[in-house]
Amino acid sequence: MTTYAIISVGGKQYRVREGERLLVDRISHEEGKTFSPTVLLVGGDGDTQLAPKDVTVTARVVMQQRGPKIRIGKYRQRTGYRRHTGFRAALTQVEIESIGAKKGRATAKPAEAPVGSAPEAAEKPEAAAVAEKPNAAAKPKVEAAAELAAEKIARKPAARKPAAKKKEEGH
Repeated sequence: MTTYAIISVGGKQYRVREGERLLVDRISHEEGKTFSPTVLLVGGDGDTQLAPKDVTVTARVVMQQRGPKIRIGKYRQRTGYRRHTGFRAALTQVEIESIGAKKGRATAKPAEAPVGSAPEAAEKPEAAAVAEKPNAAAKPKVEAAAELAAEKIARKPAARKPAAKKKEEGH
């Protein structure tokens, strides 16, 4: 069982545990809806995994709220310059419901052929011909590079003739 996860929400990273509530920048989900943030790291019990594909974090939006008001004052002495502005951050309170493996993801085992059966290539002669044809990855790198260079030369447009010189008119 994992004890914590590092997730990414709104371009910021948070270390979370199950049942924990946190304030994040406003996200566009409605109250009561669940979502799955990007999981960057999962750890706990002495084991840590970077960006695991088989682990998901489920989070529920508890409420949309605004942060505390921050007052900003500007002042320059002896000039009478005074300005005051304020700011309140738009926040979302999120509760982490679960950290765990994705559901419905069973690892598929390759089907084993019976011991006495013939290979498919013997049954289909077309498949055998395709299998014998060498592919581009099997060519040595030197030959492949030479072919690419020849194709680039062939695609290059023909050189233009220089523009004809204009005759000067005398008055």
